This record gives sequence, structure tokens and C-alpha cells, in this order.
Amino acid sequence: MGFWAALSKVYPETEHQRCWVHKTANVLNKLPKSVQPKVKADLHEIWMAETRDEAHKAFDRTVKRFEAKYPRAMECLAKDREELLAFYDYPAEHWVHIRTTNPIESTFATVRLRSKRSRNCGSRATTLAMVFKLLQSAQKRWKRIKGFNKLELVVNNVQFKDGEPLTDQSDRTAA
Repeated sequence: MGFWAALSKVYPETEHQRCWVHKTANVLNKLPKSVQPKVKADLHEIWMAETRDEAHKAFDRTVKRFEAKYPRAMECLAKDREELLAFYDYPAEHWVHIRTTNPIESTFATVRLRSKRSRNCGSRATTLAMVFKLLQSAQKRWKRIKGFNKLELVVNNVQFKDGEPLTDQSDRTAA
């Protein structure tokens, strides 16, 4: 069972946001070098769109422009369309944090490096203690999330559309 399947099984209400940095790299890897800057600019237009509707239009333009010549690259992009645009259902201030997994990955890279280097140097308990201390140390350098004051709204399941709270909160699926 993969990560997304396990997440859906354990936490079925969890929404999925795919990482734009990784998706961009995956799409560009399926293209000739000469075309990569054009496609990268189009991808940038998608995830920087002000609204989900604008993002869908940019998405459609990109796929239409390149799918005839580069079907594998456009298939790679299109298969995760909804997961790539899930961030529009959250406060606009949070978008910069949730469009990419890079901040969390850099933290885990340190943990991975240390735990691999000290493999077989202790028990499971000492490894967990080391990981805890590494994360505790790393969190001192974390930046405060933009729009942290809106986290309460997210936790309380307030609906957002295009980064703004909806006035009618009666149906969570309306966004």
C-alpha cells in the first residue's frame, strides 16, 4: 500500500495536495531540454493563478499546447490535476506553504542522514530519542507560517474558495 492509499485509509477525510516542485520536475524530465523553459513557464502560470478557475484555464491551455508532441509529459501533469489545485481550498496566506513539500523534506533530510549514519548504534528507543532531539533542534530554525492566525479556521473546517473564507458554511463540498 502506498503513502496516499494508507493516508486515505487511516484518515479518510484528509485532502491531498501534490507538491508542485516535484510535479514540475517529473513533467520536465519527460521533455526535451529545448522545450523545458516553455513548459516550466506555463506550469508557473498554473500554480500562481489567482483563482482555481484561472488555474484550470491555464492548465487546459498548457495541456492543449503540448499534448500532441509530448503526451507522456502532459499525462503526467493531468493525472494529478485536482490534487495539484487542492491548495485553493485553504487561506491564500497558506498557499506558499502547502504547494510544496520542500520545507518538511529539508528537515527530514537531516534526520535521515543522522539515523542512517548511526544505524545499529543503539536500540529503537535511542534512535527515537535521537530523532526527537534532531527535530527539536530543527524546529528552532523554522519560520512562522504565514497566516498562522487563520489556522483556527482551517482546524474548525471553515470552507475556503480561492483563498477566501466562504460566507455560506453549510456545505463543505460547495468549494
